[in-house]
Amino acid sequence: MVTNQAYLFLIFIINGIIIGLLFDFFRILRKSFKTKDIITYIQDVLFWILTGFTILYSTFTFNNGEIRIFMFIAILIGIIFYMTLISTYIIKINVKFINLIKNILRKTFNILLSPFKWIYKILKNILNGPFNFIKNKLSNILKSLKIKKYNFITNFQKNIKSDKEKYNKTKNPVKN
Repeated sequence: MVTNQAYLFLIFIINGIIIGLLFDFFRILRKSFKTKDIITYIQDVLFWILTGFTILYSTFTFNNGEIRIFMFIAILIGIIFYMTLISTYIIKINVKFINLIKNILRKTFNILLSPFKWIYKILKNILNGPFNFIKNKLSNILKSLKIKKYNFITNFQKNIKSDKEKYNKTKNPVKN
């Protein structure tokens, strides 16, 4: 009987360590990848679901579904043990490993894209001349149209003033 309870206590300490590992898994993901708030909420819910399944599975598998207070104490001891002694090393190692993999993938992707970048640069230089020529010609035409438009407006305003003056002279002739 006592050996069975010691065995169960050890099983639930291991459960606590597994829960700590699961918690660190999500912490590592958050440190390695920038996630939106909604993703963080989903990760939190997923953590609690997985934690619940782990505890329920262990309870039904090893203790025939009987819940004892020492199981929760053992889980708490396992979590504290993991968090104080192992967690920081696991996080540091995995974050460095994930960042290394990200850098390798980024460099590989850049190497694979370099021929396309080279072709793009050549095509850009070849096609840039005609496009710049067309752009300059269009801008010169637009500038000349703006100048002509401005001249047209000022001439129109002058004509209106002179017509107004002529009208005023005919309507109100000055008496001598």
